[in-house]
Amino acid sequence: MSTTVILVIVTIAVALIFDAINGFHDAANSIATVVSTRVLKPQVAVLWAAFFNFVAMFLFAPKVADTVSKIVFIKADDPAYVYVILAGLVGAVLWDLVTWWWGLPTSSSHALIGGFAGAGVAHAGWHALRWDKLGDTIKFIFIAPLLGFVLAFVLMLSVYWLLRNWRPAKVDRRFRRAQLFSAALYSIGHGGNDAQKTMGIIMAVLFAGGLLPAETKLSLFNAKTSWIVLSCNAAMGLGTALGGWRIVRTMGMKLTRLKPVGGFCAETAGAITLFMATHLGIPVSTTHTITGSIVGVGSAGGRLSAVKWGVAGRIVWAWLFTIPAAAIVAAGCYWASARMAHL
Repeated sequence: MSTTVILVIVTIAVALIFDAINGFHDAANSIATVVSTRVLKPQVAVLWAAFFNFVAMFLFAPKVADTVSKIVFIKADDPAYVYVILAGLVGAVLWDLVTWWWGLPTSSSHALIGGFAGAGVAHAGWHALRWDKLGDTIKFIFIAPLLGFVLAFVLMLSVYWLLRNWRPAKVDRRFRRAQLFSAALYSIGHGGNDAQKTMGIIMAVLFAGGLLPAETKLSLFNAKTSWIVLSCNAAMGLGTALGGWRIVRTMGMKLTRLKPVGGFCAETAGAITLFMATHLGIPVSTTHTITGSIVGVGSAGGRLSAVKWGVAGRIVWAWLFTIPAAAIVAAGCYWASARMAHL
């Protein structure tokens, strides 16, 4: 077995570990609202989210995976690109673990993309990047949470108006049930968008290692690629099932106080945003999306003081630093591996 093939296998293993960490790190995005409103116990909520993470692979075409696999120009005849992808993954994993320890809901997606891009630049300079693919991702750092905010704000106001004559106890009882549906929708959106990013990385390393032709299309129904789809969704579901309480507390309990009706509106707005982005093939941050939605719900009552803007500001700063921080870590990993391998 050649060194390149061994590196490809190691990289795929690290990618699946990253996918599980992504599910672990981003479990809060799917379950923070349903836990903070006490609709489900944490242990049940993570299993609910994990199941629908896995179901997502049957509902979305792998357009996001295609986008991620093409962020860096890859030359199949240059074995150094296998190191590029491995270094990008390591950079993303390290950044994810650090921010998980700090309890910051940063974007695993942007950590992955930043790591991949940073290692690509370290190897071949800025011209190694596909700016059209990277540009859409960067734009949606701002568009996704804004869209989530607007949709959640409008949904919450609409519910206030439509149910203005209902007794609060009745509203609470009905939306406790409805929130099971909205949490499932959000988990499907999470699995559909985030698991595909790891699929894209695995496709990229197989191209770089010369083990798949560059024109191969990823599909659940293609015998050569079905294992990629199945393993990535399974890894993400497993990671989600393990949960992530540090970030659940930040997202569901520190940003604003949520009731079941607010949780339903936040999850529904987030799910709509994720479904749209996945359909368009744009890798977005589920963290950014649900944060914007939660803030939109908290603002809809006309009381901006309901939102804890200090916590929200801390989260936004973490967003802005994620891509460059992961890129720097990944570039360092690539340079270290390149020196060891004398690339």
